[in-house]
Amino acid sequence: MKTGKLKVSAFPMVILALLSLAGCNKKVTQATPPTPPGPTEPTASLAASPDVVQQGQTTVLSWQTTNSTDITITGLGAVPASGSRSLAPDASTTYTLEAKGPGGTKDASARVTVTPRSESATTSPTDLDLFRKNVKDVFFDYDKSSIRPDEVSVTQGDASFLQQHPTIKVLVEGHCDDRGSDEFNIALGTSRAESLKQSLLQRGISADRIKTISYGKERPFCTQDNEQCWQQNRVDHVAIAQ
Repeated sequence: MKTGKLKVSAFPMVILALLSLAGCNKKVTQATPPTPPGPTEPTASLAASPDVVQQGQTTVLSWQTTNSTDITITGLGAVPASGSRSLAPDASTTYTLEAKGPGGTKDASARVTVTPRSESATTSPTDLDLFRKNVKDVFFDYDKSSIRPDEVSVTQGDASFLQQHPTIKVLVEGHCDDRGSDEFNIALGTSRAESLKQSLLQRGISADRIKTISYGKERPFCTQDNEQCWQQNRVDHVAIAQ
């Protein structure tokens, strides 16, 4: 009797041992890790505004790139990842941007068509050269639109030149650095342009010879984030109006 009880009690133990061995021999499927993504391809855009100008007029070349480490533009050389530049090409030119990065190369181009000045134009080439040499831009302090004391002589020089060349009309462009909202900087650029206009009016230049426009922070002359660069963008740029 004792021997029979021992055999019956051992049977469940044998079943458990067999199940345990079966579990140990079960193969575990290993997940295949996903393939890491490759480098992202660069993007690039280039535009000229306006893209048709007369000889002596300026155009603004603007560009934007992503995922690139080496950016060049024909005629300008190496440039930052994004920015803009005022140019006065002598002849029709196609500007080509090349953006290189770990993901490849991307090109973009913009053509500026330069047309001859009409015979009826009142500004002679000699006047254009003199204008570029003698009419200076006016710079401003941060968040200010009043003419600085050290810039008063610049406004006097600009007015003196315009008095001597009564056929020339000017466009005063108000610019700002990139700090602050778009709306704030458009308003500030307008105030700066009007300040220079009023200074010229007070020195005898007639109102019909002066146009104003505000670009705010849309057309920077420098794109680095430091005080030296910001100062270049806090400016009234004076151009010949057509």
